[in-house]
Parts: sequence; C-alpha cells; structure tokens
Amino acid sequence: MNRRDVIKNVALMLGGAFSAPTLMAMNHWENATQAHVNGTAFSLSSSQRTIVAEIAELILPKTDTPGAKDVGVPAFIEMMMKDCYAQAEQQSFMEGLVLIEQTKFLDLNESERKGVLKYLEQETKAEMVARQMKQTKMGDNDDHEDIKKAPKGLPFWRLIKELTLLGYFTSEEGIKASFEYVQIPGKLENIKLQPNQKAYAY
Repeated sequence: MNRRDVIKNVALMLGGAFSAPTLMAMNHWENATQAHVNGTAFSLSSSQRTIVAEIAELILPKTDTPGAKDVGVPAFIEMMMKDCYAQAEQQSFMEGLVLIEQTKFLDLNESERKGVLKYLEQETKAEMVARQMKQTKMGDNDDHEDIKKAPKGLPFWRLIKELTLLGYFTSEEGIKASFEYVQIPGKLENIKLQPNQKAYAY
C-alpha cells in the first residue's frame, strides 16, 4: 500500500474528513521533493518543541499502546508545518504556540494543562463557526480557493489535533496499536468483533 492510500484510509478511519489546508499539505507531502518555499522560515525553539510534544501526548497518551511521543509524532508535526503548510497556517500555528507559552504551560500539572487545552478547544470551535470554515472530505476541492483567500490560517488547535492523529495513524506502531493487521486476508464476510477486539486493517 502506498502512502496516498494510507492517508486516504486514515481520513476514512477518522470520520472521512480533514480541513482543506491539511488536505493540501498532505498533497504537497506526497509530491514534494524539497522543502515548501513560501517566503518564511518556520522554526521552533527547544521549549516550543517540548510544548508540541506534550500537547500531542495529551491528545494520544501512552497506555498499554504507544503514545504520540513514542511513534515520533512531535517531529512529524514540525516537519509537516515547516515543509508542507502555507505561510498562513505556519503563522497561525506559531501565534497559537506563543499563547500557549504565555500560560507557562510546561510549569502546569497535567490537570491544568488539560484545562488550557479544553479552553483552546472551545475557542477554536467558536472561531471555526465565525469563519464558516468546514471540514473537507477526501477528494473535495470546491472550498480550497476560499481557504486560500482567508486572511488567517487554520487555528493552532485544529492544526495540531489533525497532525497528531495523522502522524500517529500513518506510523507503523500507531496503526498496529489500534488495528489488527492482516497481510493476506481470507474471504470477505461480516464478523462480530468481540469486546476489546481491534478492527482489521489490510
């Protein structure tokens, strides 16, 4: 299975939808042979990398399966933002990250960190409604031009959530942790999954 097929399957697995900027970034990731040139240098400081890693781990924590940090999601997020997203998304990501820094996020305990992220989730939902932005199913292109014309990029929280899920479920460890991998499946038939049994990925 090639990477594009994996990405499409991940989109279906996560409800069949990603934002238009993320779809365009994934397309660039698939076809890129060099860094995305958009007139700006995207760079994270050491503390910002740590914040990104801690947020990703809160979204997908380590339990009896690997967490976001275990499968390299933080590095994936930075790579995608640097090489694949447009300047508007890079700027909004950095603005959001700076606001998180101002809360002294790394000095907070886990409960306080979750409180910050819950507040950010509520603010992002309100902003998305106000801007009338919508999720775009795989293959839809009709709202891409509207997104390109938008004065602001996708909100930080939406970006980091999408990239955390995408990075996790396109990693070998992440997909195997959540699905039973069957390389050569048998006949196609309906089955009833037992409690705690993983779904199948072919």
